[in-house]
Amino acid sequence: MAGEPQADCLFCKIVAGEVPATVVRETETTVAFRDINPQAPSHVLVIPKAHYADAADLAAGAPQLAADVLREAGQIAADEKVVESGYRVVFNTGAGAGQTVFHAHAHVLGGRGLQWPPG
Repeated sequence: MAGEPQADCLFCKIVAGEVPATVVRETETTVAFRDINPQAPSHVLVIPKAHYADAADLAAGAPQLAADVLREAGQIAADEKVVESGYRVVFNTGAGAGQTVFHAHAHVLGGRGLQWPPG
């Protein structure tokens, strides 16, 4: 069920403290942690604590929580000092787009030139 922790979900396990992560921010509704395979000098994931499969599921099921994730993405960019140089917020949706953990998450990338279009 959407919103409920999933026993087989890596990010639900991070939220529960069962799997370690380098947490950089945490709010009542979100957790932000460094990506284990960074694609930029600053690469932080922001996840909702509640389980939603992807960004579309999150936006449809919990729009305020989706807003919380986006607000935290902006705060992470400020904390990482990449606002002036520019940063990217990416939601991969589906395996074909590179989503490997099916728990909605935003990638906050910055600290280097980010060409467009990406990959």
